[in-house]
Amino acid sequence: MAAKKKPTRVKARAPRGFVDRNADDLRAQERMLATIRRVYETYGFEPVETPFLEYTDALGKFLPDSDRPNEGVFSLQDDDEEWLSLRYDLTAPLARYVAENFEDLPKPYRSYRAGYVFRNEKPGPGRFRQFMQFDADIVGAPNVSADAEMAMMMADTMEALGIGRGQYVIRVNNRKVLDGVLEAIGLSGDEKAGQRLTVLRALDKHDKFGDEGVRLLLGAGRKDESGDFTKGAELGPEAIDRVMGLFAGSTQGSRLDAIRAAFAGAAMVEEGADELSRIEAASRAAGYGEDRILIDPSVVRGLEYYTGPVFEAELLFDVVNEKGEKVRFGSVGGGGRYDGLVSRFLSTPVPATGFSIGVSRLQAALKNLGRLEGAAATGPIVVTVMDRDRMADYQAMAARLRNALNGPGRPVVPVEVFQGNPKQFGKQLQYADRRGSPVVVIQGGDEKAAGKLQVKDLALGKEMAAGIEDNAEWREARAGQELVDEADLVDAVRRILDARAGRE
Repeated sequence: MAAKKKPTRVKARAPRGFVDRNADDLRAQERMLATIRRVYETYGFEPVETPFLEYTDALGKFLPDSDRPNEGVFSLQDDDEEWLSLRYDLTAPLARYVAENFEDLPKPYRSYRAGYVFRNEKPGPGRFRQFMQFDADIVGAPNVSADAEMAMMMADTMEALGIGRGQYVIRVNNRKVLDGVLEAIGLSGDEKAGQRLTVLRALDKHDKFGDEGVRLLLGAGRKDESGDFTKGAELGPEAIDRVMGLFAGSTQGSRLDAIRAAFAGAAMVEEGADELSRIEAASRAAGYGEDRILIDPSVVRGLEYYTGPVFEAELLFDVVNEKGEKVRFGSVGGGGRYDGLVSRFLSTPVPATGFSIGVSRLQAALKNLGRLEGAAATGPIVVTVMDRDRMADYQAMAARLRNALNGPGRPVVPVEVFQGNPKQFGKQLQYADRRGSPVVVIQGGDEKAAGKLQVKDLALGKEMAAGIEDNAEWREARAGQELVDEADLVDAVRRILDARAGRE
């Protein structure tokens, strides 16, 4: 008789590019989101929520490839054979929402949204298929003062999260400047699209490679220290000199003057430079210096997406990468003006500006700075079980503690009854210790008969036990443990929690 095959077990594994997050991660994220939300609301923004799924055509040309609905996004067909896609960002769904509710919304419409977005792309280190963004947008505001306000709010958000001045900067540029530069050096037309992209990528590397490196990338190309060669844009010397005029100034005013001088007569460059000048003036008048909001012509974002000012929130401190090298942490968010997105759904132009924070990346930065340390939630008070037949008594104790210790405006104090196997009492204390419990409540038959119970301060018990070497002495000391009347349970637990707060 053939031996029975063992059933094949399903391998427990998360899909590539998706991650599980534990309680500490989620609590830290919620604290961070609450801080960001508070900043947004001080500027008059209100929340809105859109679905995870949108009709694929609503995401439109902003998908990587609109002819292949599942390229870059996760898509499916519903019963009506309509293509649906998981949202790629939070801005395209907002545009659809505004267009659908246009007559009912106040204009300008200020909103914020936090939620997961999905990219059907190859995952890698720090690159996920599901991640959270936190966006803020003003729809219906044509003036660049709205863009200046966005940059100021980004700066306020960084500082509210504990990222001090000198550790971040909000860099601001304008797509009109970049598009005008490309036009002025003869890179208009579809046939020049590849060369335009190479020029923009070169500009984006200015903070990394400096003037000389960018010159090489604008010309024949650049070889790095490892010998790898990056092909350049193959511009001529005169065009390279003009493009490098973007970086000629050393201060905000002189930089804008240098841009105007290098591209005198280029109407689009002039228009973009004027908008940057107005953003600079508004920021400085509100008290935001160059150490917080910086005009930077190397900022390149959204080739199809943005139509005016663009911004990027960059963290300036160093971290150690996976190769053990010190590198600048870099961007944690960005945005800009996108006057064409809402208009796709309507017959009228609708100006808009906004920015998006990469929540997971920003959370990693805050951990690196130690800004999320020491804020873990209190572990539960654990009511131990000495007699299975008395579960009703233990549940009554837990309910009494929950009702007394929790209330409106107070930090949550969780209370639970141990629900595992109660045979080995030591296992219950190990469980409480692993949960970070501040207090355990113990009542056996003898204590019940006497109307008493034990409350044990686990942290104090550890401190006291550290100085006791003899096992008998430890049992005699009953470290951190107190016998109290049943009626005094709540007061006894409160004393321990207050004492713990004082020690911390």
